[in-house]
Amino acid sequence: MSIDLNAASRFMAGHARLLDRWRFAALLGAGSSDAVLAALRGYRNPDGGYGSGLEPDLRAVGSQPSAAFHAFEVLAELPADAAAADARALADWLMTVTLPDGGLRFAVPIDDPTACAPFWVGADSTVSSLQITSIVATHAHRVPSIAGHPWLDRATAYCLRAIDALDGPPHALVLAFAVKFLDAVHGTIPEAAGLLQRLGRFVPGDGLVPVEGGLADETMRPLDFAPLPGGPARALFAASVIDAELDRLAALQRDDGGWTTDFASYSPAAAFDWRGYKTVEAVALLRANGRI
Repeated sequence: MSIDLNAASRFMAGHARLLDRWRFAALLGAGSSDAVLAALRGYRNPDGGYGSGLEPDLRAVGSQPSAAFHAFEVLAELPADAAAADARALADWLMTVTLPDGGLRFAVPIDDPTACAPFWVGADSTVSSLQITSIVATHAHRVPSIAGHPWLDRATAYCLRAIDALDGPPHALVLAFAVKFLDAVHGTIPEAAGLLQRLGRFVPGDGLVPVEGGLADETMRPLDFAPLPGGPARALFAASVIDAELDRLAALQRDDGGWTTDFASYSPAAAFDWRGYKTVEAVALLRANGRI
């Protein structure tokens, strides 16, 4: 099944925030890393962290761990030398909000909750979150310039301990992010293979894990666990399952050229931001898996 890249480009021009427009252009070979980095820096704070809606449902200005996930995701798409200084500054900031066990809080306290999702506003800032720490660390491990950074070493150790301590199926988002983390570190962390095998017991063969507390049909799917080919997480699924998911992803392109989310947004701005983000994600996944 094919997609309409021209329609996707028109959608991005008319709907997406500047950051995702430049990411999309770079993905298609029509943009520059300098433009992507400049747009990302619009969300950057003097402390080295990121806020101001880089995580679309957390619009507050102050730096947040969830925004660090999105920042590392973008920085990992850039040439290593272009991303290095910003990535190191972000890792330095993360050290300041890391708890003694090495984990990150789900969110740090929010001064202005306007247009922020309630789960961010009401987060317990005194305990570490495997969900947030694992997804931030996953993308950080894809940024070469912070390999060996003390924050990343601490976060990685925390994730390994927290995953090892799981004695039953975790929340769907925790499960998906933990699997992606182990997939990202499998080449450098010897125990990752065994932990992934253990987590695999909680992932059904069809890869469909309902998200407790989400929308009625909100579900983690195979590409949420194993988006990229070549990693060990792909072994959790039959090739036919992945092929069907890629067909499904392509078919989800809307008539306006863009993709959308299967989860709730908490402001009109977030709804637009997520659609641009999801369109970049969909095209990138289809390209990485040889469908474009």
